[in-house]
Amino acid sequence: MQHTAGFLSRKATLEGTTAPGAIVLGPTRVSPGAYVDTGVVVGYPVRASLRSLLSTRPPGSLAWEELDELSRGSQVGEGVILRSGTVVYESVVLGKGVETGHGVLIREETRIGEGSLVGTGTIIDGHVTIGRRVKIESGVYIPPNTTIGDNVFLGPRAVLTNDRYPPSKRLQGPTIEDGAVIGANAVILPGVKIGREAIVAAGSVVTRDVPPQTLVAGNPAKPRSTRNKYEEKRKKWEKGMKPTY
Repeated sequence: MQHTAGFLSRKATLEGTTAPGAIVLGPTRVSPGAYVDTGVVVGYPVRASLRSLLSTRPPGSLAWEELDELSRGSQVGEGVILRSGTVVYESVVLGKGVETGHGVLIREETRIGEGSLVGTGTIIDGHVTIGRRVKIESGVYIPPNTTIGDNVFLGPRAVLTNDRYPPSKRLQGPTIEDGAVIGANAVILPGVKIGREAIVAAGSVVTRDVPPQTLVAGNPAKPRSTRNKYEEKRKKWEKGMKPTY
């Protein structure tokens, strides 16, 4: 299967723009103002469907038409931009104005709210709910069963997890409430709740719930400050003043 050849399903509703080499499968809807770049796949079928197909067909080249028959499609909202290398599985809903960087993976049963940004190399591993105006920086990992509220910031290489004793049969993703900030390279353990407008400092390992408007840091992360003090320092930083710790 060559991405450069492109494939646009006859079942798809294409009201936006698709570049040469875009792959759109199943009854996907690409809404007005949306853009699907070269090398993007939308509506990729889930593992079970793909395995079922492979178990019944003879060996040989697999055509996009065959995957098209499997796909349940996805919803690409108005003004969405999907940059090259992005793969969106079936049963995904992308709200108005969502953008991805390059090489992003969004697995099935994921919903991303209006105006959210997903950075290059990020993996959203399916069955995830992400709110509006969320900013996800490059290289973030978000596991299944994770809930992220509105106006959340996830710094580069932040890792969220959902298996406390891997590999186990109980998967419980974290909950990141509205307005929280997760610093670069932070690790959030399974089932942890990051409270509304809480701050997780870069490189921290969060092993327990973080109260709202609390700044935590360290391994394991512990309360160090408050959101108000954080905002004071940020304003000084933006004015070019030397930071104090």
